[in-house]
Amino acid sequence: MALNLFFPCSACSLAPLHSGLGPLRYPNAAKASRSLACRVSTTQVMEPLTARRSGNYLPSIWDDDFVQSLRSDYKGYTYLEQVEKLKEEMRRTLQEVGMLNQLELVDCIQRLGVGYHFDKEIKEILTTMSTEQNNVGLMEGDLYATALCFRLLRQHGYEISQGVFNRFMDDSSRFKVSLCNDVKGMLSLYEASFLALEGETILDEAKAFTYGHLKDIKGITDSNLKSLVEHALELPLHWRMLRLEARWYINIYERMENMNPLLLELAKLDFNMVQALYQGQVRKMSRWWKDLGLGPKLGFARDRLVECFVWTIGYIFYPQFEQCREVLTKVNQFITTIDDVYDVYGSLDELELFTEAVDRWDINAIEGLPEYMKICFLALYNSVNEIAYDVLKEHGWDVIPYLQKSWADLCKSYLVEAKWYYSGYTPTLDEYLNNAWVSISGPVILVHVYVSTKPTITKEELECIGRYPNILRWSSMILRLSDDLGTSTDELERGDVPKSIQCYMHENGASEVVAREHIRVLISDIWKKMNKDVKLSPLPQPFKSAAVDLARMSQCVYLHGDGFGVPDRESKDRILSLLVEPIPLMKN
Repeated sequence: MALNLFFPCSACSLAPLHSGLGPLRYPNAAKASRSLACRVSTTQVMEPLTARRSGNYLPSIWDDDFVQSLRSDYKGYTYLEQVEKLKEEMRRTLQEVGMLNQLELVDCIQRLGVGYHFDKEIKEILTTMSTEQNNVGLMEGDLYATALCFRLLRQHGYEISQGVFNRFMDDSSRFKVSLCNDVKGMLSLYEASFLALEGETILDEAKAFTYGHLKDIKGITDSNLKSLVEHALELPLHWRMLRLEARWYINIYERMENMNPLLLELAKLDFNMVQALYQGQVRKMSRWWKDLGLGPKLGFARDRLVECFVWTIGYIFYPQFEQCREVLTKVNQFITTIDDVYDVYGSLDELELFTEAVDRWDINAIEGLPEYMKICFLALYNSVNEIAYDVLKEHGWDVIPYLQKSWADLCKSYLVEAKWYYSGYTPTLDEYLNNAWVSISGPVILVHVYVSTKPTITKEELECIGRYPNILRWSSMILRLSDDLGTSTDELERGDVPKSIQCYMHENGASEVVAREHIRVLISDIWKKMNKDVKLSPLPQPFKSAAVDLARMSQCVYLHGDGFGVPDRESKDRILSLLVEPIPLMKN
């Protein structure tokens, strides 16, 4: 059924918006969306019936009442004072221990999720270690120390050659078999190998060598070391979502013999205090989504507001980026909704109209849309314009063209896939990937990351990000391929375009097992490209970190299947650990 829209007079805040910059005059665009929805006429007009698919998605298991009930005791000056005292103690400790112990502490501090408190100290330690006269003596003959130093330096952008591992190789350029007795050193080398760049054959050999031996090791008597090995073989540290890794590692670190109780207390307190911050944000976002009213209007789409917020923790967890997480939660929920419009509900004719409307970014474009698309477009239009208004107000930059382009590109890529589906066409893998790195929504997310995290925005950076630089492409490609590995089977059963696995199978006559392995190799190769671009890209560090962490989050979410669309499995456990359940503190 179509609804006739009635716009109020030009004096009202719901008048047609000019030049895509309505919120510059009417900043409360979210209320405008809701109010306009209320003004939609209920006059019924007969339309041809359209056969609709269904994703059969489960409803959200996190209703607004539950989200609003989330509370934490870890607030207030007392806890802040405790954290400051513990940070000072740890700063002294970092200065008092030897070089290897410094590196081990830096590694633990980072894995425990409190590295952002010690940026200055970590930089000083690694700068010292990066000079050859300091690190050669430490690393001589010690595989564990060499690999640890290599990994930390590479993570922080310092120059260090893969050649430091030559001393552990024999005359045939193979790693010495005797190293297999050093499980701790082998694990350290395995983790370091994931910092490889393209063409670094020594690190490729290191990965194959250590993986082959670590997976076959039996009878590790140290239970903590055994857990670390199993954890790394499931997914290496360099590919893991940082906040979930912190929660997991706190439990491991607590059982270690050489555990520093002050560092453990700091990690627990910090985790719980940041969790309290997240709870306040997700309550705010849940109210926004409920007030927007889009979910009930588009009942076919996934309601995953809380999961969308958790994604933002994955790629921008630092406490100071509150505004960015709120912007990106909205972006993520709109992506999810519009994805379902294209994938499971809209007819091809409707999808072409919606794509044109987003491409025009003109309020008048909604007149030809069906009811559900009118509401969806207007909610998107006003929300994105409101984001742009805040950027203009704070930084003086009109970012509407960049945000609008990212949404238009997303919808155009969705439309390509819809046309493939309706025509029964199976693209080649290259053809699929050339479109799919956009349709997975990485460009939309990362463009919004830039405008929401940067204290100063420059024309050069905006233009660069608007052209989708390599680091954005690699992150999006890993997101795409990880999603395909986790969801393609379910999506094909629902009725969807073939994904990368099926494209490779169709093109090469390969089995699904072979195709999946090929996709995993592609992911590994793309990580090497991204490792290089993280170091070389002139773009600001928060943006580069978010690009890397978006790739990490994707591998976390889709490691065991569809960890986003299915709300009651791994997704539920992630939300409980990140948002609901604090870590018990040590008893005095």
